[in-house]
Amino acid sequence: MVFRQGQKVEIYQKSTDESWEPYMDTYVGLHGVITDPDHTINDPEALVEVSLVDHGTHRFPQDCLRLLDS
Repeated sequence: MVFRQGQKVEIYQKSTDESWEPYMDTYVGLHGVITDPDHTINDPEALVEVSLVDHGTHRFPQDCLRLLDS
């Protein structure tokens, strides 16, 4: 899946990616907006920057994200 800037997403599960840190478990279930999709690389393994509601901006592996209806 290709993410685009401004899309609304949910952190819906823990990632299997090695970049997933235990503190990120607290973000599962939160919603946010894609701020940097790394679309110039367009690599499904690349981290995606998400601005979470009331929790700042973080980079997440793509396998933990799912698009929300606009």
